[in-house]
Amino acid sequence: MKGPYDVIIIGAGPAGLAAAIYTGRARRKTLILEKAIPGGQILLTDWIENYPGFPEGIAPFELMENFRKQALRFGAIIENDEARSLEQQKEGWLVHGLQDDYFSKAVIIATGSTYRRLGLESEARLIGRGVSYCATCDGAFFKDRVVAVIGGGDNALTEAIYLTRFCRLIYIIHRRQTFRAVKILQERVEASDKIKVIWNSVVEEILGDNKVEGLKIRNVVNNEESFLKVDGVFISIGMEPQSAFVRGLVELNEWGQIKVKENMATNLPGLFAAGDVVDACPRQVATAVGTGVAAAIAVDDYLNSL
Repeated sequence: MKGPYDVIIIGAGPAGLAAAIYTGRARRKTLILEKAIPGGQILLTDWIENYPGFPEGIAPFELMENFRKQALRFGAIIENDEARSLEQQKEGWLVHGLQDDYFSKAVIIATGSTYRRLGLESEARLIGRGVSYCATCDGAFFKDRVVAVIGGGDNALTEAIYLTRFCRLIYIIHRRQTFRAVKILQERVEASDKIKVIWNSVVEEILGDNKVEGLKIRNVVNNEESFLKVDGVFISIGMEPQSAFVRGLVELNEWGQIKVKENMATNLPGLFAAGDVVDACPRQVATAVGTGVAAAIAVDDYLNSL
């Protein structure tokens, strides 16, 4: 077992690294557990234009590398391991990892969420080359272009409406005959002359070698296939919060997000959460950073109270 630490941060995305910068500056012994490479889901984005302080934009890897270096500068330690479960103990928390166990007085869960994917080979190959999961992040790159949004829920329709600011034409491809989204979003879609809906259809393949050039679509009612020429595709079929390892331990909402209080505390003492895994964070880099900072400040207050 490794430790003890003052705080263990699970996840090295924007929320986790921002939290580590603050706990490090507070002179708290900080360990970050990250199962992959620091950066998180943001690394799937091609370019970031909406993070304050970078008027020309910045590459996701460069931004997150700066976060990582800053966290290390203030003393944080990054361990490459995957947290599998948490165990509450009298003096703090035991984190069971795939490689080892780790003990700390407090824990911040910042494991984020992942975009639900279609599962196509062409989808994986063309991420960042016309395949996107975030209109707010990437919509401006498709100015005067034709794009498709896949999905039929609130987020899909919100994405399509947002894209009307930039795109010449937006197709919404939905596998059913009716939307699941709230009525007001449906009304806005119907009122837009830039949005066309393709009902009862699924995407069989995303076409293009080095960039998105079109879609192969199948009608689920009559099985007829067709081809649609588009310059980009926004996949909006839901998110998967990375909270399975604490299911049954902390309170989750119906979507699997961790419920937190205003100070990012969970229902258990010494256990905090931040970023896309919580129920109080719009999925943007800036808001993830904000919740990470809030969690770090709350942890410092909690440790002072012990």
